[in-house]
Amino acid sequence: MRDYNLETTNRIKFIRNALTSAGAEGIVYGNSGGKDCALVGILCTMAWENTLGLIMPCGSKRNYEADKTDALAVAKQFNIGVRIIDLSEVKNEFARAACETTELTDSALANIAPRLRMTTLYAVAASENRLVAGTSNRSEAYMGYFTKWGDGACDFNPIADLTVTEVYDFLHFLGAPDFIFGKAPSAGLIDGQTDESDMGVTYRSIDDFLLTGTVCEHDRAIIERFHLSSGHKRSMPVTFG
Repeated sequence: MRDYNLETTNRIKFIRNALTSAGAEGIVYGNSGGKDCALVGILCTMAWENTLGLIMPCGSKRNYEADKTDALAVAKQFNIGVRIIDLSEVKNEFARAACETTELTDSALANIAPRLRMTTLYAVAASENRLVAGTSNRSEAYMGYFTKWGDGACDFNPIADLTVTEVYDFLHFLGAPDFIFGKAPSAGLIDGQTDESDMGVTYRSIDDFLLTGTVCEHDRAIIERFHLSSGHKRSMPVTFG
């Protein structure tokens, strides 16, 4: 049984050390209304009052409805600073300009939004002496289910060691609202998309594999294939010399 009181204390200490060692005055993170950003936002605001969550709708209908509503509700409950920056027109203009020189694939189009969001987070961070808090969990990282130089980028990440199951357990301990636990995990890039349907395996299976090593052979094959093909996402760029 995990001691979440101790976990909270240690993660708060980690966050404060990251800020003080960098001489930063605040934190900024992407508040998408999901479980991971909820946990990061709660922990960060417990550690550092000057914590800001950016809500950044970027094209999908869900961004303007459930995601935005849930993001605002979590921010209100835990007294987290929030701002809204609509990136939809920026994404459309970027895609239009890029299409003048190449034919963008579906994958390339989908990855524009998370990279624009990270550009926005770093623009705010640089302007206000903040650090960017990451919101990727261990399960996503192992599968490579994140955008390289997009939602995978950050200055520090207080939940990188936690599986999806552990993220939910931590949120229960911290008193997160019920709707967080009923939402199907989704990157929110395309309406109707979910993480598990994209990967073809459930987070429960991924977490069982990571925490106990026990999983059916069908799911093990999927997990290992995703992990092997995404190794470049978890490594620094290959350099000469």
